[in-house]
Amino acid sequence: MPDPVAIPPELVERLRSAKSVAVLTGAGISAESGVPTFRDALTGHWARFNPEELATPEAFRKNPRQVWSWYADRRASLEGVEPNPGHFALAEIESRIPRFTLATQNVDGLHQRAGNRNVLELHGNITRTKCSTEGRIVPAWPVSDEIPPRCPHCRAFLRPDIVWFGEELPWDKLAAARDAALGCDLFLAVGTSAVVLPAAGLVDEALSAKACVVEINPNPTPYTGRVSFAFAQPSGVFLPALVRAAFP
Repeated sequence: MPDPVAIPPELVERLRSAKSVAVLTGAGISAESGVPTFRDALTGHWARFNPEELATPEAFRKNPRQVWSWYADRRASLEGVEPNPGHFALAEIESRIPRFTLATQNVDGLHQRAGNRNVLELHGNITRTKCSTEGRIVPAWPVSDEIPPRCPHCRAFLRPDIVWFGEELPWDKLAAARDAALGCDLFLAVGTSAVVLPAAGLVDEALSAKACVVEINPNPTPYTGRVSFAFAQPSGVFLPALVRAAFP
């Protein structure tokens, strides 16, 4: 039975012969698993807030309890969420390619759960907690009624391991993502609007290096007319079809 998604033979050969693949993923691929985008999550009690009241260092200093509670609700909303076929397809591609790097703007950890290993979390991970003063990851802390809880090492407040508005992305992860974009044969931009810098600049890096750049996004982006291939389809439909075509 023919695959309902038509994959250009040139792209199939590009993937089969690639020695290095770099990927940038955004909120679109997680939305297909039911993960709300940041602003879509501003519902119910949180509908009256704006991002500056919930996702900045200043907001945390002003009202740490409120910010912690917001992220606790977001973590709870991820319970029961599973990776989708797009996530699993990217893990399959990684298993087939000598050098594979996945940079993600998402904070839900779904890529790792699907089986990807070389993941660069540019915006952090909502399931991790760190000390607000020392920055160290804190996997566990004594149970108490205090919100936020305190770091067991220095007694500072704990916070989610998320890059907030106004904070810089982790330089080592961003540098590694740029190196991957500049050195890849094939670059996939998956479910990202490609407007949030500096992550969106990875597409420019790949284009400048003359890589084959593929956009998978139901909606057009600023790069749609500049990439080698653009597919206006959900990643959970297109990526499995690409894998089936390249690695039957």
